[in-house]
Amino acid sequence: MAVQQRKALGQEAKVEKKIDAQVGKTWGRDRDVSFGTILISLGILVLSPLWVMYTYISCNGYSCAMSAPALEVYNASNHLEALSTLLVREMPKFSPYATRLFFSWLLFQAVLYTILPAQIGYGQRTPAGHLLPYKVNGLLAWIISHAVYAAGGLYFGWWNLSIIRDNWGGLLIAANLYGYFLTFFCFIKAYTFPSHPADRKFSGSFIYDLLMGIEFNPRFGKYFDFKLFHNGRPGIVAWTMINLSFAAAQYQEIGYVTNSMILLNLLHATYVLDFFYNEDWYLRTIDIAHDHFGFYLAWGDSVWLPWMYTLQSHYLLRNTVNLTPIQFAFTFAVGFTGYFIFRSVNHQKDIVRSTNGECMIWGKPAKVIRTSFVTSDGKTHKSLLLCSGYWGLSRHFNYVGDLLISLAMCMTCGVKHLLPYFYIIYMTILLLHRIQRDHTRCKGKYGKFWEEYEKIVPYKLIPYVY
Repeated sequence: MAVQQRKALGQEAKVEKKIDAQVGKTWGRDRDVSFGTILISLGILVLSPLWVMYTYISCNGYSCAMSAPALEVYNASNHLEALSTLLVREMPKFSPYATRLFFSWLLFQAVLYTILPAQIGYGQRTPAGHLLPYKVNGLLAWIISHAVYAAGGLYFGWWNLSIIRDNWGGLLIAANLYGYFLTFFCFIKAYTFPSHPADRKFSGSFIYDLLMGIEFNPRFGKYFDFKLFHNGRPGIVAWTMINLSFAAAQYQEIGYVTNSMILLNLLHATYVLDFFYNEDWYLRTIDIAHDHFGFYLAWGDSVWLPWMYTLQSHYLLRNTVNLTPIQFAFTFAVGFTGYFIFRSVNHQKDIVRSTNGECMIWGKPAKVIRTSFVTSDGKTHKSLLLCSGYWGLSRHFNYVGDLLISLAMCMTCGVKHLLPYFYIIYMTILLLHRIQRDHTRCKGKYGKFWEEYEKIVPYKLIPYVY
């Protein structure tokens, strides 16, 4: 009898260990990664920060001419000396003031996230079966932040409205310091005091786990979610403020704000305000619902998003672009056509979810596949796959809208330089990769139901093309 009890206890311990840290195959983030994937992950870890610094140098010292720094070094008789001279001259410098500014901003956003009144939203069920609550108050935080920025610059005289642009290099250094700290803090936290142990994923590769993260939803307390906070608050709230700061700098330098800069601010503000107005919807997108929290999001939200997503405003400050009425109207039409598609597509999915599929799409009853899936706690759950309306055209028709918006943002800069078009190039690569990741995850999660969905909706992005 005692032997049987020990065996039973041993089996329970094994089950508990599996629940504490998933090591087997279930739907969710990749675990069994190849050597090639590890090499690519190492490349991203090394090259992403270098690329951000290179674009800073290109814009700060060469008017955003992307090839100019490389050509200067290449054409020099002593390449190493030329590179050293360039880095000393053009690399951003540490600034105590900019560092205080960055961490004050970070603290201010954390306070707003914590104390502002909020609705409680819920994300998708995690692979371990958790349904987590989130504080949804981003729109109010955005309004207050921009009101303080405008009042401090225009009424109280605490700072110039160009304060962000004026301290851009020092802010970049401070953001990198925080991004790296956050990456390693979350990596250690995943091992020592994880928020939801059963949702951790270990690949066996330090490099891959550092990049893609181990913890799914690292948190402080019940509501302070690292993913929602870092992507939505210091990063996306700052997005429109950065553009406004560069517009203010343009006004100071040439005496007016170009129509290209105005249109860029309008397009970016539309995208950002839509994000915050529909923040509850964002809880069920890939960033929150599927990504783990590692360098990809920690450093990405702290550095990549605010620096690389605003490249067009950097360009327009240094290259005066006045769009003709036809150019302005065409760029405006591309951007807001994309926005209309983006919002309409996602609205259809929201309606289907809220009505459990009992609704009309384009004047006809919605066509859905009613699925079931199992989480790692052994429980079975129900879900829907919409296969009519936009979602009958392709599995990711919302990305068509995303790409059109991104293209319009780049088009505000004219066609003289490639650097401001980095955003559409990057977004295309990112979204194509997300399509593949989503396919792998959904196939593992839904099984035969996903295979049925693929037959009904064969195209991934653009009907009859891809």
